[in-house]
Amino acid sequence: MSQFVPEIQGNLRRHMVKVPEVINQVSGIRIFGKTIKSLVFTTDVALIKNCNANAVIAVYPFTPQPVITHALITVSDVPVFCGVGGGTTTGKRVVNLAMDAEFQGAIGVVLNAPTPNGTIQKLRERIDIPIVVTVVSVLEDFSARIDAGTTIFNVSGASKSPEIVKHIRKKFPHVPIIATGGPTEDSIYETIEAGANAITYTPPTSAEIFKKLMEKYRDEL
Repeated sequence: MSQFVPEIQGNLRRHMVKVPEVINQVSGIRIFGKTIKSLVFTTDVALIKNCNANAVIAVYPFTPQPVITHALITVSDVPVFCGVGGGTTTGKRVVNLAMDAEFQGAIGVVLNAPTPNGTIQKLRERIDIPIVVTVVSVLEDFSARIDAGTTIFNVSGASKSPEIVKHIRKKFPHVPIIATGGPTEDSIYETIEAGANAITYTPPTSAEIFKKLMEKYRDEL
């Protein structure tokens, strides 16, 4: 039987980005005592400050920079998983970025799909926080990734995400999986049913939200 959950809101904080309710059906991943079911995929500090997700996954298409990591962790009220490269950014720089992220308080680091297993091994020797490795295909050698030191798989396969999640879950029943849920509640639910433990949600941009707000203001006038 589901329990009633009291909710308290303020007038100023009522206008915020909420993750789809269906995400609450996942098991979650407990990291250092914190249970994480939803992750918002953004580096927009205003969205991070005004979203009800359990955590932030901060990956962006540029070389990771400590100043960006510091800013995101400083502004966030929830745990932050920080991207530290692995694709364009490689080698010792990835290790240094990961160590800096841990020192600043990141709950985990995220590596891009092309990251060599050797880099994962070096990270495992130097940091104590989870190593999240992004996967985009069922052709990935998941056993080798786990042996190298991967803590969590981050499935980012667009429409094929449920298929990839199901493939991993069949071979590794207990490995933690974060996955992109897609644009609808149905696609999110499909990903959950496939075996994901946590869901990444891509929110509307600040520009899109502001556009709707401005339309509302114009209508009121």
